[in-house]
Amino acid sequence: MDVRLSEEQELLRASAREILTRECPMALVRAMIDDSRGLPDELWKKMAELGWMGLPFSRSHDGAGLGFLDLVVLLEEMGRALVPGPFFSSVALAGAAVDLAGDESQKRALLPPLARGERRAALALVEEPERWDADGVRLEARRSAGGLRLGGAKRFVLDAPSADWLVVVTRLEGELALLAIDVRTPGVTQTPTALVDATRKAARVSFDGAAVPADGVLARGAESFAPLLDRAKVALCAEMLGGAQRALELSIAYARTREQFGQPIGSFQAIQHRLADMLVAVEGARSATWYAAWAIERGEPDAHLAACMAKAYVSEAYARIAGDAIQIHGGLGFTWEQDVQLYYKRAKLCERLFGDGTANRELVARAAIDRPG
Repeated sequence: MDVRLSEEQELLRASAREILTRECPMALVRAMIDDSRGLPDELWKKMAELGWMGLPFSRSHDGAGLGFLDLVVLLEEMGRALVPGPFFSSVALAGAAVDLAGDESQKRALLPPLARGERRAALALVEEPERWDADGVRLEARRSAGGLRLGGAKRFVLDAPSADWLVVVTRLEGELALLAIDVRTPGVTQTPTALVDATRKAARVSFDGAAVPADGVLARGAESFAPLLDRAKVALCAEMLGGAQRALELSIAYARTREQFGQPIGSFQAIQHRLADMLVAVEGARSATWYAAWAIERGEPDAHLAACMAKAYVSEAYARIAGDAIQIHGGLGFTWEQDVQLYYKRAKLCERLFGDGTANRELVARAAIDRPG
């Protein structure tokens, strides 16, 4: 693995940071807390014009044809800026599901409007708290005249309030299946769900006999779900890495300006040691995330193992870094006036998404045992 980003990836990073610094200030992030959809329309249009929505999709589907590592570079910058809106859900979750599991006709129908920013999507997976795996899926799709009927509910569906369609992970004749369904379908209802990170929106989505056409079945079998889950974990790690880096930067800036006993608190050894530990954790998170992204993009045999290791490490590292940032800011850190509390809340949410550290370490252990040789 080449640990350096390519010239094109460095350009993507630099341009994304410049654009997000200008177009997504913290004032916008805070304003979206009170927005029921959490969707900043002007920013969304700007990202669509830049081609970000279609970045990982093929040119034949109106995308840019870039790789997963390029998406990770962009998501890291979005996590650094706490970008609100459904980019992660539309592109890295639902869009990835169609791209990985859909046939050509389904891709032609669903991906171009997504890539152009005209439509948005979300992934409906969770039914029980803390169950982000295939074994936690119980919602059933039953065959009916002309297609399927869904009965049941999904919880914590990220960005469902702004989605036009959903990818639903369900059971079809006892087998795992991915289905695409329009949110306007009769029988589909949403109940908003409050999250610890109010910059992200979620809902409980109920399916009361909602009809899914026969061509809405994207794929069947657990083998279609596992790669999607690995990609989701690493994409989330990229967001967390960007957030952790920014929390460290805010802490360094505060330590340089906040004075006690007539000198900056950054001159105190205890603060210096904590900042050094935060830096080491950020660099560890970067190594784990980039390697996992590279392994997935290259189709390496240990891609699943790397994804689970990254999620286990990065989610805990981000929460710890954001918590230390709060401590460095003192009592002021968790007040509304400071931005660092927003990163802490995002970290605590991300820590639980797609399994916490304990759940993913168990997956690491299983994968290591099953690994050939």
